[in-house]
Amino acid sequence: MTDLILTPNLDNADDVYAAILSEHDGLSPKDSAALNARLILILANHIGDPKIIRQALNAAKASTA
Repeated sequence: MTDLILTPNLDNADDVYAAILSEHDGLSPKDSAALNARLILILANHIGDPKIIRQALNAAKASTA
């Protein structure tokens, strides 16, 4: 079983970030939140490992504290 990767692991991270932001252009806050929720669920399904998803949730929550 693997652990969550928290070191840089994404080629062209700035381009990916820009693509995510551009999808939110023109959306209401409600529609933007819904897009984020759908994206999270799609990526969680792709990951497919509840342990990794829990680690990601914990890491995300810790970064807001």
